[in-house]
Amino acid sequence: MRLIIAICLLLAACSKSKPATTTTTTTPSSFSFNSLKVNGAFNGFTYTNVNVTPAIQFAFTAPVDQKTVAAAVSFQTSAGAGIPYAVSYSNNDSTMTIQPSSALQPITQYTISVATSLLSQAGGTLESAINVKLTTAIDSTDKFPRITDSALLDLVESQTFGYFWSFGHPNCGMARERNTSGDVVTTGGTGFGIMAMLAAVQRGFITRAQALGRIDTIVNFLTTKVTTYHGAFSHWINGTTGATVPFSTRDDGGDIVETSYLMQGLLCARQYFNNTTDAGETNLRAAINQLYANIDYGWYRRSGLNVLYWNWSPDYDWAVNVPVQGWCEALITYVLAASAPNDPIPKSTYDSGWARNGSMRNGNTYYNVVLPLGPSLGGPLFFAQYSFLGIDPNGLADAYANYWTQNTAHTLINYSYCVADPGNFNGYSTQCWGLTASDELNGYSAHSPTNDDGVISPTAAVSSLPYAPTQAMNALRFFYYKLGDRIWGQYGFTDAFNLTKPWFATSYLAIDQGPEMVMIENYRSGLLWNLFMSCPEVQNGMRSLGFSSPHF
Repeated sequence: MRLIIAICLLLAACSKSKPATTTTTTTPSSFSFNSLKVNGAFNGFTYTNVNVTPAIQFAFTAPVDQKTVAAAVSFQTSAGAGIPYAVSYSNNDSTMTIQPSSALQPITQYTISVATSLLSQAGGTLESAINVKLTTAIDSTDKFPRITDSALLDLVESQTFGYFWSFGHPNCGMARERNTSGDVVTTGGTGFGIMAMLAAVQRGFITRAQALGRIDTIVNFLTTKVTTYHGAFSHWINGTTGATVPFSTRDDGGDIVETSYLMQGLLCARQYFNNTTDAGETNLRAAINQLYANIDYGWYRRSGLNVLYWNWSPDYDWAVNVPVQGWCEALITYVLAASAPNDPIPKSTYDSGWARNGSMRNGNTYYNVVLPLGPSLGGPLFFAQYSFLGIDPNGLADAYANYWTQNTAHTLINYSYCVADPGNFNGYSTQCWGLTASDELNGYSAHSPTNDDGVISPTAAVSSLPYAPTQAMNALRFFYYKLGDRIWGQYGFTDAFNLTKPWFATSYLAIDQGPEMVMIENYRSGLLWNLFMSCPEVQNGMRSLGFSSPHF
């Protein structure tokens, strides 16, 4: 009995000294993304010019759990719309290939995301999420039937003209600032529109009598309804009342540059309607002469300073404080100030104020082209266009430049920059180029080689037709035939587009539509150049500034 008790005590002691058995749980290892290929090539996580049936291949360090793919993978448009897709697997399920179930839309941005909820077959979680952006390629098919280049130029002129004719303000006939402006009309854009009306008569879109009637309505409104500031008009005007619409808080008075764009157009109209026996044409000429005589360019010198100032306000005086200095879009202001019937500016104001005593010279070479004047790489292309809707640069020269050389150089540098595409923007090419001031995705900007965010403005290349006809015509064909389903509309080409975002404007602006039509016509017939340069006071004024031209 004692023996049995001893054995039991021994067994109990052994039981107490033996460690307790524990159960351990092994956590599955996380796994990671290994590589990415889109259509067989790696280019980071952003891809442009992708075909519409892409294969997006993700390689991981472990086989993926197929049951978790549907919840972890998202294929969407930039607007958030889901895209159906198919998935295939290879390399023992460690490689996953995503393909859209149907062809994607051209020139559209998509995002493919893989969330950390993706699991491996061992139960591990993906270490970090993956986001891939794709922008699909342009659809290279023609959107409209092919026509001759001459017929295409006719079409662009006639369609663009509609902005100024059928969309002109119903009360005053002036050009609305943009297609959403309502009663707000634009002074400079109206000058461009008047020139477009003369081109429209030249092309047979409207009759001479129709153009005379519309321009007479505009001039009568300017004469009897519109508030002026020492003869100058404001940038924006209410097309019903004639009241000033402030351009900005302190810019609520005269704008001498916008006024000069308007007068450029009016003087062309005065020269065009030259019938001395027609009372309507005679009265129009007299009214235009009076509007020109009323402009006190001397006032905009601020008490005799040797430079013109852009703005004056009866409430804020010279608070905007922007001198009109070259090189920029405002040469026409100095030309008309020197040609003014009352108190024309002296040459010293041109030399000191506009030319900055020669400081507007450049002389550097960009893309193997020497640029005589202006900022680095030339600036936005409207510098070579707005003043030269009327001023003929052919053979025009002064102490600072030959202006055909200047404008051609500026255009070719802009073109070459786009072809080189140092910013790696999608779509830039020999057929898709042109940087100037225009709308962009969230605003408006003066696009140029030194301010480039991927926005191409059709007006930039189309209005360059006189300076670079081959390059401009290539762009015009591309815009119409290849992008016409996106940018061709009621009033011709819309304002701008970005193939990298991608984004397409729905807007039309007077100051962009006008140069297209006018410069096409100058390229074809020289009509507006010949009209403006035939003005006797312009010839005298330009001579006084030291210009030489075949026109005088």
